Amino acid sequence: MSRQLSKNTAAELAVRRLLHAAGLRYRVEYRVPGMARRRIDVAFPGVKVAVLIDGCFWHGCPQHATHPKANAEWWREKLDRNMARDRETTEHLTAEGWTVLRFWEHEAPEDVAVRVAAAVEQRRAKQAGGRRK
Repeated sequence: MSRQLSKNTAAELAVRRLLHAAGLRYRVEYRVPGMARRRIDVAFPGVKVAVLIDGCFWHGCPQHATHPKANAEWWREKLDRNMARDRETTEHLTAEGWTVLRFWEHEAPEDVAVRVAAAVEQRRAKQAGGRRK
């Protein structure tokens, strides 16, 4: 497990390149406010948009998740804890006013980047509209 990338995965890098090329600036590995040892893969803290790109194996993708046969019970518990931690993080960020966008590593980076850009623009427009009043 120590050799598995936990950050800067190919999927994350592809999405980040597209976001940067589109003129969006973001923070990488941003700490989740109020939660120790939790990070947001790509964060837009000014507009509170959190982008998390989950690996299919580690986070239980319904399409691609596999279940190891060796030490199966330990792996099942490990992966269940990962998924519970994901839910807890999403709920915490949402309660703090963040828009949380979760994607699977197999999703097309172009599609992910378009959805992220739209969410960021929507939050910026909402903030700008609130300031005018």
